Amino acid sequence: QGQLVESGGGLVQPGGSLTLSCKGSRMITSTFNSGILGWYRQAPGKERDLVATITLDGTTTYSESVKGRFTISRDNSRKMLYLQMNGLAPEDTAVYFCNRNFEGRNQWGQGTQVTVSS
Repeated sequence: QGQLVESGGGLVQPGGSLTLSCKGSRMITSTFNSGILGWYRQAPGKERDLVATITLDGTTTYSESVKGRFTISRDNSRKMLYLQMNGLAPEDTAVYFCNRNFEGRNQWGQGTQVTVSS
């Protein structure tokens, strides 16, 4: 129930930073806090890949490609999920999707475009 709505995408130069946000819109807090939240990304011609996940208690995981550069966080009371991206490279260019997984069931946002280019 409710929707996941991403924002914060845009154009950034290599080496720059960008922060993405995901809001649990029209979603009660208990629903937002059920399951694991994560960020995925999909570049042209490639599969949708996992970027990072975070549990309710704050345990995080990262893909090897973003480890040390990206930070995932959440604000449970505000029903917000964030992805802080530092040291961006052209290879990070993709549509980034917010995801909630509860007992194997996925809920997706519509995605926000991140373009890293000079």
